Amino acid sequence: MRPRGGRLPRHARRAQLLDSALEVFAAQGYHAAAMDDIAARAGVSKPVLYQHFPGKLELYLALLESACDAIIERTREALRSTQDNKLRVAGTMAAFYDYVAADTGAFRLVFESDLTSEPAVREQVERVTTECAAAITEVIAEDTGLPAEAAHLLAVGLVGMGQVSARYWLNDPGSLSREQATALVSGLAWRGIGGYPLH
Repeated sequence: MRPRGGRLPRHARRAQLLDSALEVFAAQGYHAAAMDDIAARAGVSKPVLYQHFPGKLELYLALLESACDAIIERTREALRSTQDNKLRVAGTMAAFYDYVAADTGAFRLVFESDLTSEPAVREQVERVTTECAAAITEVIAEDTGLPAEAAHLLAVGLVGMGQVSARYWLNDPGSLSREQATALVSGLAWRGIGGYPLH
């Protein structure tokens, strides 16, 4: 719990509340988290929390949107960072592993949400696969000349490989470092996608 402090500018208070809420939601999930817990973690009264967010769902959705934006942008950055496709694959896989390994636990909202029955949550979660795959599809189609449908299916497969293997590694890393795990999965992905001839 943070000590109660003086007045903060509205944007700074909102950021503080979001940080505190992320800690609570990542640790407890949506259903077990309480607005009381979030207010206490932030060191504010519950009315202050409600001044910024009308309810728990709105607070969760604000966090979820930001968490989804982060992994989508990391994927796009990896694709933009080089013209070397082997490095693009490695960068994309590293984006997922780095995201999952981050201390914030934000990935739990995106990939392990306990609220996917809520349409607004499901829409955000699905947006990660849709937008990451769209960015990868564009590169695959340009470089291989494959039809859009085929390129898209391969892209969805790469996104799934990245996020599922990263979460598995986080839960059971054994003796593998993040760098070793990323290199293994990148190698597997490259051996597959690299087999398609350049257009």
